[in-house]
Amino acid sequence: MYMSHSRTRNERIAQGGRMTLRILIHSTHYLDGTGREAESGYIVIHGDRIAEIGPGDCPHSRSDFDQTIDGANRLVMPGLINAHGHAAMSLLRGFADDMPLHAWLNDRIWPAEAKLSPEDIHLGTQLAMLEMIETGTTTFTDMYFSMDTVAEAVLSSGMRAALGRGIVSGEGATLALKEAEALYRAYHGAGGGRISINLAPHAPYTCSAETLKEVMALAEKLDVPLQIHVSETRKEVQDSLSEHGVSPIVYLHQIGLFSHPVTAAHVVHADDNDLDILAERGVRVSHNPGSNLKLGSGIAPLLAMRERGIIVGLGTDGAASNNKLDLFEEMRLAALLHKGVLENATAIDANAALSMATSQGAKALFLDERVHPDLGTLRVDAPADLILIDLTSPRYFPRHRLLAHAVYSSSGCDVTDVFVAGRALYRNREFMTIDQEKVRYEAERVGAKFHTKASFSTPS
Repeated sequence: MYMSHSRTRNERIAQGGRMTLRILIHSTHYLDGTGREAESGYIVIHGDRIAEIGPGDCPHSRSDFDQTIDGANRLVMPGLINAHGHAAMSLLRGFADDMPLHAWLNDRIWPAEAKLSPEDIHLGTQLAMLEMIETGTTTFTDMYFSMDTVAEAVLSSGMRAALGRGIVSGEGATLALKEAEALYRAYHGAGGGRISINLAPHAPYTCSAETLKEVMALAEKLDVPLQIHVSETRKEVQDSLSEHGVSPIVYLHQIGLFSHPVTAAHVVHADDNDLDILAERGVRVSHNPGSNLKLGSGIAPLLAMRERGIIVGLGTDGAASNNKLDLFEEMRLAALLHKGVLENATAIDANAALSMATSQGAKALFLDERVHPDLGTLRVDAPADLILIDLTSPRYFPRHRLLAHAVYSSSGCDVTDVFVAGRALYRNREFMTIDQEKVRYEAERVGAKFHTKASFSTPS
């Protein structure tokens, strides 16, 4: 199961190279991710890019293509982009349910993570990728440790990922910073550009000002963005006010973190001043409604962020706190939750929810600047990251508003096909790059060490 890390950087950069194919998806419906309603037409993939997209019949002969896919009763849409998560925590699914964040972390998760080996993390990442691919995610971000094993799993899977070595203060901080730089040197741009590396200080309550300044210096040196948990709980904000006299967002602003490109995960408890700072500094946000609800953390001020022009993507967080990695569910939650809380049916419409899971998700991770400006859309020359949805279920009829159906009616289980950079990762509901049976078997075996009766005892 565990993969060798002996390949050279050049081999990693080239990994995934294959014969350039021309693929035609015909007779289909498509959402191009630009806000337009679905059209009936065709899509041409050439190599790793979208070469053509248009209404009606393809003007080219079928013989011009290496592969043709009948898209009848299918909806083609951009692959979904998961803007916050911890993939290997899929091994801890169901391990610490119905607990608030800080007890969840201190009493359950951090002690369990201390038992994870690099092999476990590789396996947990594979398990998460199976779930993400199966439910239509083509790109994800990850913050964890043993990140070389995560990168190797991503390379083999064919997915696209933005990876950061998690950093906290303490005895391991210096080593973590060295590993973060080594990860960049070894894997940034690997897999034909599918892997991007960022820096991942965990949170202002786990990273001292000194550690954060070291992270900033490394970010400047490597020219990479940062990802960090911010203002996830009311307790975090209260503790920051007690320790620093200001909110976590003001604190990070004061020490200069926002002078760098930053993706802030959560931002649940933020006042107007906090949001004004995020908007002024160009901080981008991952909204993670499922995790925030399950941990009882609260509901982020999503509409207020969007009204200020803050770029917001959607994330699942890890499977230990969600417990699913289905971005279709997060889309629906994001749309419905804020309508209800604000008593405003127009607060987050279907197009806004879809864009947060696609093009805005790419921007939230700075991948519009580092991969392609049209990542998360179906436009000519955009990366060919796309998914096909089965439209035969009764819940898709009548088909007059497929954009709304994609948000309010769809489920990840409707995904039939997944392509990343023009490569099929999932065809007719079969995995093409990961051995599902092996991963499931190993996950059950390895997971047993966390799910014993003793592991569920209440900490003293």
